[in-house]
Amino acid sequence: MTHEFRFCPNCATPLGMVTQMEDSGEKARLRCPACGFTHWNNPTPVLAAVIEYHGQVLLARNAAWPGKMYALITGFMEAGETPQGGIAREIKEETNLETSALDLIGVYDFQRMNQVIIAYHAVCTGEVRLSPELVDYRLYDLDKLKCWPAGTGYALADWLRTRGHEPEFVDWATVLSKVEPEPAKPDEAEQDR
Repeated sequence: MTHEFRFCPNCATPLGMVTQMEDSGEKARLRCPACGFTHWNNPTPVLAAVIEYHGQVLLARNAAWPGKMYALITGFMEAGETPQGGIAREIKEETNLETSALDLIGVYDFQRMNQVIIAYHAVCTGEVRLSPELVDYRLYDLDKLKCWPAGTGYALADWLRTRGHEPEFVDWATVLSKVEPEPAKPDEAEQDR
């Protein structure tokens, strides 16, 4: 993950790598030498949805993404909500769709971003109206979907298998070679989820 924790949130003292005995033995972590705070660096829960809409799967394109990449709707789980409530909220916020059914697909690691992805299949209704963070969406028949070898691409592959379709994965090298470089934008964290 690119974000680096540098100061103690309790007393503002600079954190340092300090080795201490933990349940599993000695472990070096960022710790505060003044008050003893430990930065655990736990993964962040991220929610994702394979949205089934009028018998097709909705994939969306984030405004910050280069090229023409489309992916699942994703978002961060917020304090005080269940994963199911969180993904229904994200779907509503990002697409304006109502969720009528949710089924857990699985839980996936996304270590590059220090995230754990909780992926659902969502059956949705309503009229699509995208939030400002999304610039386009496409509807795909199941046999036309291609998965990506990262994060939510594995969730899509698992869901396709439950529908009797063997997933086909895109070759990242080929995809990225067709993308013209664009200047980096500040919110690219969701790109590979």
